[in-house]
Amino acid sequence: MGGRRGGDARHAGSDRTVELALVLGAVVIGGYAYIETGLATTGKLPPGLPLQLAGAAALPLLCHVAVRRFARHADPLILPLATLLSGLGLVLIHRLDLAYRSHYRSAAAASGQLLWCAIAVVGFSAVMVLLKDHRRLQRYPYLTITVGLVLLMAPAFYPGDVYGAKRWIFLGPLEFQPGEFVKIVIVVFFAGYLTVRKDALALAGRRFLSMYLPRGRQLGPIAAVWILSLLVLVLERDLGTSLIFFGVFVIMLYVATERTSWVAFGVGMFAVGAFVIGSLEPHVHGRVVAWLHPMDIYLPPAQRPAGLVSDQAAQALFSFGSGGMLGTGLGQGHPELIGFAGRSDFILTTVGEELGLAGVTAVLLLYSLLAERGLRTAITVSDPFGKLLAAGLATSLVLQVFVVAGGVTGLIPLTGKALPFLAQGGSAMVANWLMVAVLIKVSDTARRPLPAPATQVSAAETQIVRP
Repeated sequence: MGGRRGGDARHAGSDRTVELALVLGAVVIGGYAYIETGLATTGKLPPGLPLQLAGAAALPLLCHVAVRRFARHADPLILPLATLLSGLGLVLIHRLDLAYRSHYRSAAAASGQLLWCAIAVVGFSAVMVLLKDHRRLQRYPYLTITVGLVLLMAPAFYPGDVYGAKRWIFLGPLEFQPGEFVKIVIVVFFAGYLTVRKDALALAGRRFLSMYLPRGRQLGPIAAVWILSLLVLVLERDLGTSLIFFGVFVIMLYVATERTSWVAFGVGMFAVGAFVIGSLEPHVHGRVVAWLHPMDIYLPPAQRPAGLVSDQAAQALFSFGSGGMLGTGLGQGHPELIGFAGRSDFILTTVGEELGLAGVTAVLLLYSLLAERGLRTAITVSDPFGKLLAAGLATSLVLQVFVVAGGVTGLIPLTGKALPFLAQGGSAMVANWLMVAVLIKVSDTARRPLPAPATQVSAAETQIVRP
């Protein structure tokens, strides 16, 4: 038995060694891209290069130390993938700073984003230390959903909006998007709720088109979430958050019940709601018009469709087209033509223009691999709550990448959500690293070796010897 425990320790040490090597590789890739951007745009190395690289490298190494100490059996790929995506995001924001500084005289954002990365690392480390067992998150479901609903609806009660949508809460000079944290809170509640109610929700009703429809009395939860997602769409004009919120619930419901009828029913409900709101709400309707007729912005004003006011959708398509297969090279494109949204959802167009289709494919594969590790954790972990929690977090990542990438490439209407890890945004960066921390803790439980069975004592050894 001692040999088995030693083998488990060696296996965990090997995973952490692999993780360290991959984290260092991600740091090297980010550093090379940063240097290449500086040489391409200014012809010289960025000022203060050693200090900046040391600071950027110290953050993921601190995360690695926290994982090695408090989650030694965790999946060795999750942290390097998040590190590489965050590093590429810092490089892209720095590249956009150079372009915006010369064309719009705007302030630099990369240094602020690096500060938010440091705050995210603090949050990540706190989760590593304080969350001893992910199942503790299941203890307070009603408190969790109360906090989630307050955060979800809070922006609707703040006056004014930003770029047509209400996603932000302003506290003096500070501002943050509560919707980024709601993703985690809502997934935790859904996981706890479905763990308890999955058997009742799995009951089949009437058969229709080779599918068993849900029973009438079981439609209450999905109807409530549907109504809430429509309220977000109406009051906050936030198509992205509404889609992610409802989509995560439907997919987690399918994972819990294995009933495809829930997916079909949920997609139908959201399609109906989105069609109605998209037809009546001016801001959402304008996004739909820009999606259907992006090039009509270049027509004379009298000939443009009603509600079409921005050329960003058209400029995004031009960026992808000019990038071709391999791109123009870092620092050699014109991302400033996108305008103010280049650092948020449209940051993917900079990847498409300067790194080409190959770069966009690589970035999407990184997201896919990160989601795959989350789903693999969901399959491996033994407790039902952990399965739904890991699957829900991976699903929320996939849905957010889908609504952002789909919007800027013209597959679906623009949503305005930030691309995880890459785009500028302190709330998004902190929330995404908290999500990674929870996934790592669940994977640590999933990959932890089983305790050695108790030594069986033979009957002969336990026989009482009579005098």
